Amino acid sequence: MQIKLIPLQAHGDDRGSLIALEEGKNIPFPVKRVYYLFNTKEGVRRGFHAHKTLKQVAIAVRGSCRFVLDDGNERVEVLLDNPAQGLLIESFMWREMYDFSEDCVLMVLADQLYDESDYIRDYAQFIEAANSHVHSSAQ
Repeated sequence: MQIKLIPLQAHGDDRGSLIALEEGKNIPFPVKRVYYLFNTKEGVRRGFHAHKTLKQVAIAVRGSCRFVLDDGNERVEVLLDNPAQGLLIESFMWREMYDFSEDCVLMVLADQLYDESDYIRDYAQFIEAANSHVHSSAQ
């Protein structure tokens, strides 16, 4: 499994820094929804789902957290701790987030509006769906 970290160019001077997120430039899809997680309590794990079609880019705009990404064959751990880097999360990718720093603000950009029917929240169902997806994509 290949994890794609997207470099986000920071612009700045003695006043501070700015990063622009632009569809088709550093965000590889049309952005339909943006949300962010903050004040996540110590020891809390989040996520525990995959999406059938949704694609996302996650950015730790402050602090840090860890992701486990799982494509049904391989699990990879990724540390997000740089606001100038986005983690691309493709569809059919199980994700879990944990080890949030006290000051973590995790922003997520999505290519679709919220749709509960796009979620796979059971890991066994995800494995079955991911294997079917891989086989149908290979044909």
